[in-house]
Amino acid sequence: MSKISTYLIPIIITSLTACGSNNDVPYHYQSADTLSPYQQASFEQYVLETQQWMKLERNFITDDIDKEIALNSPQEYRPSKPNGEAILLVHGLGDSPYSFSDIAQRLSDKGYLVRTVLLPGHGSKVGDLKLVSADIWQQSVEHQIALLKQQSENIWLGGYSTGANIVTHYALTDSAIKGLILYSPAFNGSSDLLPMAKYAQYVIEWADQDPETNYLRYDSLPMTAAASYYETTQRVQHALKSNPKYSKPVFMLISEGDTVVDKYFAVEQFANRFDNPNSQLIWLGSNPPLKARTTAYNMNLPEQRISEGSHMAGLFSPSNPEYGVNGKNRLCNNGQGAELELQCLDGATVWYSSYGYVEEGKIHARLTYNPYFEQSLASMQQVLLSD
Repeated sequence: MSKISTYLIPIIITSLTACGSNNDVPYHYQSADTLSPYQQASFEQYVLETQQWMKLERNFITDDIDKEIALNSPQEYRPSKPNGEAILLVHGLGDSPYSFSDIAQRLSDKGYLVRTVLLPGHGSKVGDLKLVSADIWQQSVEHQIALLKQQSENIWLGGYSTGANIVTHYALTDSAIKGLILYSPAFNGSSDLLPMAKYAQYVIEWADQDPETNYLRYDSLPMTAAASYYETTQRVQHALKSNPKYSKPVFMLISEGDTVVDKYFAVEQFANRFDNPNSQLIWLGSNPPLKARTTAYNMNLPEQRISEGSHMAGLFSPSNPEYGVNGKNRLCNNGQGAELELQCLDGATVWYSSYGYVEEGKIHARLTYNPYFEQSLASMQQVLLSD
């Protein structure tokens, strides 16, 4: 038995003894008896059973149950003029398939059969993330890849944040995958404390608890889910070390202002391992650490009240109805203190930035759209056509 185990066991016992019943806990912090099934024989059945499960288990934020289920559901985007290629897109920790709603539709318009998945533990209530593991996420994605292979021999994989870890890990083991689309890849965490989540999950239930008010993503984080995310970083890092070069085309987008992940580690992988000459890095900021195969865009845009980019900024069009310029969803929980957050929620004029950005005299909400969305998609299309 390790020293860590020796010290943790008494704490675990004490913690378990102190726990109350589920009846004492708000519903959104509770967990279901089981996760939603994810190994159906067809994508259509997967969507149907996932939606049925969400209807039973979801913590609904609004009165529009059908809308919330639709926005959080896995989805297939069938092209009117198929080009014979398919793309599977995987969202990040705490998010939903809606993360790829704009990108998926535009790719479908270009002829790609596109599917988005719902990682187990998501789309219902944040307490269900207490049931997850890196193994479960990986198995669910691998099953969807297998189903997509029944539809096309030409498959690309895409992922955002934790989803980028999962698809990259898989692509490095399957030479049939044509290439990767990576948004804010979370190959390495930004916090030195993240590795402790592996042990803390046994004694601390929550890494973060916030009010759950967003019908598209979770705001809180169970320690089990933090540990599962950390495991995805270890797996993808091991796979990268075992595969010094990945010769397939890669599209990668990173925000200079990203404070959620280690963006420079991802750039290092792009520079040294993703060596296809047609790969492209989009850097949302003015100071890219890499010049070759890189396009940088200025994100200091006072005319749009944008101070810098964010972890999620690359995903959405300025016209997105939820997260765009006039979107319904304003993310005021932005690491700037309770007083400024309350002013943001009350409708004050705000600027936009990454999490934790503070500037005297300004209130900052999270930047939730990409002012260079069209340019980014054009670069992605170049990568997709380069194979």
